[in-house]
Amino acid sequence: MEVIDRIKSQLADNPVILYMKGTPSFPQCGFSGRAVQILQQCGVPFAHVNIFEEPELREALKTYSNWPTFPQLYVNGELVGGSDIMLDLFQKGELQSLLATAAAEKA
Repeated sequence: MEVIDRIKSQLADNPVILYMKGTPSFPQCGFSGRAVQILQQCGVPFAHVNIFEEPELREALKTYSNWPTFPQLYVNGELVGGSDIMLDLFQKGELQSLLATAAAEKA
């Protein structure tokens, strides 16, 4: 499977997915760690992909999303943004609503 097809499949299969450096239990940068904390505080299950384990996917995702940095949060196949945007949306209460809608649509 081509890498772009793999990304599209991951986005289609997971209502909330975080492309990050490391894993939720062992984030390998502060921004990824903050993104995980925000998602955990929202209490919605999320998938993750450790971009360090898939260098080809990491490079393709930068082009696919037109977003050069990680982490990258996608909800219902749409790029939300990185940890700074996540934090801003979380503080406004908007991220919680977005995630709750995604969880409800999956159920």
